Amino acid sequence: MAIDNGRPPPEHFLTLIREQQKGRLKIYLGFAPGVGKTYEMLQEAQRLRKQGLDVVIGVVETHGRAETAALLEGLEQVPRRRIEYKGVVLEEMDLDAVLARRPTIALVDELAHTNAPGSRHAKRFQDVEELIRAGINVISTLNIQHLESLYDLVEQATGVKVKERVPDYVLGMADQLVNVDVSAEDLRERLLAGKVYPAERINSSLENFFTTANLMRLRELTLGEAAHLLDRRRREQTEGLEGTGSERVMACIGSRSPNAAALLRKAMRVANRLNVPWYAVYIQTPSEAPERVGAVVERHVANALALAHQLGGVPMTFKGRDVVSTVAAFVKEYGITHILIGRSLQPWYKRIFSPSILERLLRAIPGVDVLVVDTR
Repeated sequence: MAIDNGRPPPEHFLTLIREQQKGRLKIYLGFAPGVGKTYEMLQEAQRLRKQGLDVVIGVVETHGRAETAALLEGLEQVPRRRIEYKGVVLEEMDLDAVLARRPTIALVDELAHTNAPGSRHAKRFQDVEELIRAGINVISTLNIQHLESLYDLVEQATGVKVKERVPDYVLGMADQLVNVDVSAEDLRERLLAGKVYPAERINSSLENFFTTANLMRLRELTLGEAAHLLDRRRREQTEGLEGTGSERVMACIGSRSPNAAALLRKAMRVANRLNVPWYAVYIQTPSEAPERVGAVVERHVANALALAHQLGGVPMTFKGRDVVSTVAAFVKEYGITHILIGRSLQPWYKRIFSPSILERLLRAIPGVDVLVVDTR
């Protein structure tokens, strides 16, 4: 994976295109709306077109930005598909039309977009996956806050709950990643100049999402994620997909955990940093047998295991007589070296008069790193 902080010459992506038949993916990554991802993507498309490449627009959103719209000139646009939903006509990329047109390169903006009901795929990134499987190269755009594993960090940093998210593996699919970077001050100036949102949205945006602190934190996350992806790809090339093969990560899912999703996202990020596989394990003790727990608990566990699968972990249910001994057995059987557990919500008097699960775990599995995650 190549990661560029400036504008890479089109020959870089062109070389990748010629290497194999399966489509290639290039992503312009940014830390917020308005940094220039779509603009950069269209500039590259124009350069590639002038070199004789067959480039078409599957879908591009200019958001009324005149400078961006000007770059559409001369680029073929595949007509969008119109879908009526609850009396409103929505326009989506016509996946079948792009597949039938079969260009060398398709521009597909806003990778995290949710498709209208009735579309073949729920998310646009799934459309992109189908295009790539069909041998069509794709150039797309993505903002860092849409990564699934960063959901909790973004909410903590900005107070915003991001609804549209993509699995982290999608970013890892990119053969080339371009970090479109500007300073937080420059982006706020763009916003004030009306180059990001219409006039009626400027003041509220400056006071909420586009505060200097928020933008600096998102920029920091973007730079860190880009560096991590490059480092991981390098290590994969030298060590293989399983890293050194000596480490494994385990996330312990509780049936009543207040925020299992936060624990799982943290586990994924730890495993990714180590470049090792990870397991999301629900310990099923006799007191939590299916016939003894309610539908709410079963649904909570099922949702957590499904999310673990989406995040690239291995979801498992492991049965045993009690949590600590069963975790210890799993650790021994699967060679676990790192465990993540949620912070205990026991009342204070129970923590005083009885040893916590954490204390018992530390005694039962010496030599294993245990990370306590605050999931409140």
